[in-house]
Amino acid sequence: MKKLIERILKLGTLVSTFGFLSATLTQIYARFLMDSAPSWTEEASRFFFVYAMSFAAGLAMKDDYYVSLDIFYNKLKTKHQQIVDVLISLSIFVLFSIVGIFALQYVALGIPESSPSLGAPMAIAFTSIVVMSLSICIYAFYSLKTNLKKTK
Repeated sequence: MKKLIERILKLGTLVSTFGFLSATLTQIYARFLMDSAPSWTEEASRFFFVYAMSFAAGLAMKDDYYVSLDIFYNKLKTKHQQIVDVLISLSIFVLFSIVGIFALQYVALGIPESSPSLGAPMAIAFTSIVVMSLSICIYAFYSLKTNLKKTK
């Protein structure tokens, strides 16, 4: 199951990044070589960028790529480091569970709204928050599970 989630997140990151690049390059091309740039490219590149970050957030959590303060952490005893690790994983899980719950309400609010130039429902853009929250929660849960085993 972990491999499937990772593959989905990697694919989502790649597709979103290529979409972002394509929309941006289309806009650059149009500005320099056409009479006017299509208005949808700016908004599409924003949507793709937001989704690329949302998919990549879970992968960053999985591989522990987020910034951490090691100065105080490294001065702690091993047992205390393990307790801090559990508390951090638990805090991240709880925080992004709350964000995910409220993001679902946010998505529902975005269903009747549409983006100005694409005309797409804003729920599509807002769903990126759900993707991010869910992926971070999944990897925070795995991290919590691992850290709890270490404390025993």
